Amino acid sequence: MPAAARAAAAARDRLLARADERIGELLAGEHARWSAVHDLAAVPVEAIETLVGSGGKRLRPSFVISGYLAAGGAEAASGPVVDAAAAIELLHAFLLLHDDVFDDSALRRGRPTAHEHHADQHRAAGWAGESRRYGEAVATLAGDLAHGYADRLTAGLPADARRIWFELREEVLVGQFLDLRAAAGRRFDAPLARWIAIAKSGRYSIQRPLALGAVLAGRPDLIEPFTRFGDALGEAFQLRDDLIDTYGDSAASGKPSRLDVAGHKMTLLLALAAAQNDRIGDLLDGAGTGAATLIGELDRLGVREQVEKHIDELVAEAGTALDGIDLSPGWDPALRLTANHVAYRDR
Repeated sequence: MPAAARAAAAARDRLLARADERIGELLAGEHARWSAVHDLAAVPVEAIETLVGSGGKRLRPSFVISGYLAAGGAEAASGPVVDAAAAIELLHAFLLLHDDVFDDSALRRGRPTAHEHHADQHRAAGWAGESRRYGEAVATLAGDLAHGYADRLTAGLPADARRIWFELREEVLVGQFLDLRAAAGRRFDAPLARWIAIAKSGRYSIQRPLALGAVLAGRPDLIEPFTRFGDALGEAFQLRDDLIDTYGDSAASGKPSRLDVAGHKMTLLLALAAAQNDRIGDLLDGAGTGAATLIGELDRLGVREQVEKHIDELVAEAGTALDGIDLSPGWDPALRLTANHVAYRDR
């Protein structure tokens, strides 16, 4: 890695550590506040603390900070971007807490999901009502609380940055609904799957965070190239996630594998495969088709190799979006290296 790119990455990591500290301070303060009311009142805060403290890639706050520094933002004046980076990680916690309920997932980052943990607690204590519904309710409320904390952290941002924040929230929530609806209706629609991937992965994970950072640095001119970079890389990111779900190891990924395939969910990978081959669509339409049968057909058709090739094309497209734009020293190679890491992780 060139020296300038190493310096860029080091500055990003320092601000990312400050964003983590900001989250920790906020949650510790909220924990103390609600514990003073009643020893049970802090339970939703604890659910957020457990999830945030369990690790994660910090991909989205990293892109907020990268957009800011790449656009020439000063590390010494980075209070607003640290708040924005912390906010998007808390928004991510909100989405994960809800998403695990939607998917009925038992594991997140190698630990029981919040709804599973609280359902087990309810069951073991013999409390009144249905354990599953209790666990899901606790996880949902904890997610809502994380969303509120995220909004609190963005309250002081400039108006143009707040507009991007609102767009980001709205896109990912509409994308989440469409993901659920498409799965429920078994609609294997490649253009819709691509839009969902862009909304839930490309824009939410990469493009909007980069744009948010650039605007906070006073460079709205970078929104257009960051959009092209983020849309391409976001699609590659989603396809890599789909490959990990289909072929990955739960022990390595920290969450159950093959859930999407077993549930015939309209992932981008499956939608693209169904668009190319009627046999995939027929198998997906069959309620009794198991994950092993479906994956066997994907392998027979060479879908994995086709998707890997498409990821290569998307990474190249993302790189082209950076060509010729004015970035701070070291940030062109740093962003290109990040793109490779995002698209090829766990391969």
